[in-house]
Amino acid sequence: MMNEYKIPAQTRIGHVHLKVSDLQRSLDFYCGLLGFEKMAAYGDQAAFISAGGYHHHIGLNTWQSKGAPPAPEYAPGLYHTAILYPERKDLAVILQRLIDAKYQITGASDHGVSEAIYLDDPDKNGVELYWDRPREQWPMDENGNLGMYTRRLDIEGLLNTIKG
Repeated sequence: MMNEYKIPAQTRIGHVHLKVSDLQRSLDFYCGLLGFEKMAAYGDQAAFISAGGYHHHIGLNTWQSKGAPPAPEYAPGLYHTAILYPERKDLAVILQRLIDAKYQITGASDHGVSEAIYLDDPDKNGVELYWDRPREQWPMDENGNLGMYTRRLDIEGLLNTIKG
């Protein structure tokens, strides 16, 4: 095993860059449906999208994948891109948007530390939309160890945060 180096706690994943088969179709999904903002384009081969004006949270390109079928499900590669929403209500809003658009949701889970909605983008790349509960609400055992789990998400309770 390597030395006991620990990455700095402030380190974050800056962006994900996805190979897609159809750039416009991916922009329609990520910008048109999910609400990301297109920040820059590299001709008709790549685009860089963001939440809140950052240079890019997601890169999309067709450099090696234009017109290609989705990657095999049972092969090494990206499992999903997780998009963290700031508040539970924000997750409820995007869930309602997906329901209204009749977009297929592949799963919905309560993980104790977070609540998550799962779906696939047009190229079958997994996408997780989630919000984190406040740290003081995370499930911990008697020894102080994190006790994450996967349970059924209370979708009605989540949607009720925007009704009323």
